[in-house]
Order: sequence, then structure tokens, then C-alpha cells
Amino acid sequence: MYPQLVIDLNKVKNNLDKISEMVKSVGCSLMIVTKGYCADVEIYKMLEESDIDFLADSRIQNLKKYEGTKKQRALLRLPMGSEAEEIVRYADLSLNSELVTIKKLDDAARKQNKIHNILLMIDLGDLREGIFYKNEDEILNAVEEILKLENIKLHGIGVNLTCYGAVIPKNENLSILVDIAEKIEQKFDIKLDMISGGNSSSVHLIDKNELPKKINNLRIGEAFLLGDETSYSQMLDGLYDDCFVLEAEIIELKVKQSVPIGETGVDAFGNKPVYEDRGIIKRAIIAVGRQDVDSDNLHPIDPKIDILGASSDHLILDVTKSDNEYKVGDIINFKLSYSSLLRATTSAYVSRTYIK
Repeated sequence: MYPQLVIDLNKVKNNLDKISEMVKSVGCSLMIVTKGYCADVEIYKMLEESDIDFLADSRIQNLKKYEGTKKQRALLRLPMGSEAEEIVRYADLSLNSELVTIKKLDDAARKQNKIHNILLMIDLGDLREGIFYKNEDEILNAVEEILKLENIKLHGIGVNLTCYGAVIPKNENLSILVDIAEKIEQKFDIKLDMISGGNSSSVHLIDKNELPKKINNLRIGEAFLLGDETSYSQMLDGLYDDCFVLEAEIIELKVKQSVPIGETGVDAFGNKPVYEDRGIIKRAIIAVGRQDVDSDNLHPIDPKIDILGASSDHLILDVTKSDNEYKVGDIINFKLSYSSLLRATTSAYVSRTYIK
């Protein structure tokens, strides 16, 4: 049933093996981030048999799917206090920055007779989650309070870079994280089990031999799924970028002009579109839209197709220059960037099929 996502599990396995080898070659444990494909059950089966250390996700609903797993489960998004009980029940570790929430996790862990592990997040300038790195007193005071809690274990510290502020991980900024870890260990006479140095944007440091030696964990999503590091968007050697292919059906094929007729306002999403005058063109409409994918981050496999735009349920293409004589009912294939993959696997209207 179209639209459908074709998932090549052989290519996914290749990427998983290569990423695991790369990350573990520098002494890091590996969290595989599963949110990018909405905790797909077939990929989960593969992960369960692999040598990864953590299944990591931002949604507790996805971590619930992994009940009974042999792997540790990590919640990536900062917890909501309102979900503390579920976090302790379904996650072995969570990323945190707020003491009020950590204390709620402590209460929940006490009621469940558990010890819950946390990573204290440090903001190195990307300006998403974490205590700002220059506020050393705030960091040390937070650690002091955490160490008083009976059912919380400070497993380590971590950082997130690139996702919001697009700050690129470097040896210089990740070394600041290591320095903070060392100050914590020295002041409180403890040993942190984990210094988590970021996500797929940190992978480029491995090839350059620039990952600080004390960084001992990475959280990898896009590099595993799409084969690229996310600092400079470079493909990694031996990995595939087409593990996931979106297929969608042509539902209309007409020759029309390329610029709308009449006064234009805003589109269905409140945007003021700008149209390129391409003259008279052959326009194909396919049955997939913004509710299902990020249309700005789709890549037609036919290089002579251009995406003109999208509404909720329709994607409009210019197929004028294509060497293929498309007709209504034909299928158009696309490679996906991360945002489109994320949305396609979340959509209830995109089916999945697997190559095994």
C-alpha cells in the first residue's frame, strides 16, 4: 500500500556494524538512537542481537516497546516531572539538567525500589539543554545535591551539540566537558562512569583522531540510519544513504503553467509561497504530503525530477525533463534526509515493507 517506506535491513545492518566498529575502536560505549525510525520492530530485532550498549530514545512510548530487552534503555529528552514514574520503570538512564525533576525521579525510584541512573547535561554553547558550562558553581552545587539522593546515581555527564545551535563538536569544546568531569571527580572523590560526547556530529572527530580520550560514550542516530556525519554532512566510508526509500504513487499528471493565476495570499500552512516561472510544464501530483514527510528534505532518485511544493496530502513535482514517460499510477522513489525519515516513520499513513 502506498505511500510506503522500503527498509533494506541488509544495508541497515551494514551501517550498524560499521558505526559500532568505529565508535568502539576509540573506547566508547554506543547508544543507538531509535527515534529516527519510531522504534521499528524489525530494526529492534537487529539491535537486540548486536553489540551496542544502549537503546536510546526521546519518547518513553518507544522505550516501552523494548521491555524485556537485553540492552540498557536511555531516555534522551529531558524528563517531564509528570512522567517520572514511567521513566524509572522503562528507562535505565535519563539525561537531566533540572534538580526539581531529578528529585521527582528519586521519589519514583524509591517507590519502585530501584536505583535510577542519570547523566547531568552540560551546555557547551549550543544553547539547548544543560547547565551552562561557565556556571561552574551551579554545576558543582547540582552534583552535590544529586549525590545526597538515595535512589539516584550520577552515572556521568553529557553534552548535546549541533541539534539546535549547530555548534560543531571539536576537540576544544569537548575537552571542556572532560575538564568539568575531572573537577567533579576531584571535588567529590567519585568516579564518573560516563562522559557522553554527543551524537552523530561527533563522529568526524574519530577519523581525525581528535576525540578527547576521556570521552567514552556517543549517541548515534543519523550516522547509523543515513550513513553521514552531521557536522559537515559528509558520507562515511562504507555506509549506505539509501537504507530507507520512500515510494509514492502518481495520482495526477497534467501539462499546466508553472505560476498560479490570480492574486496569491498564504498557503495552507500560513506561508507566502514564491513561484519560479518555468513556462508550461508536465506536473505530477503524488499521494503523500507534509503530514507524512518533510517535503523540503526529500530527494527524488530520478535526478531529473524537481519538487515544486507540497500541501498536507499532495506533493507536486515537475517531471518535464525526466527521461521516463511517467503515467498515472506509476511510483516515484525518494531518498530521505533525517527530518523526512523521522516524519515518515511517525506517520500512520505511510506503510512499511522490508528487504531482508
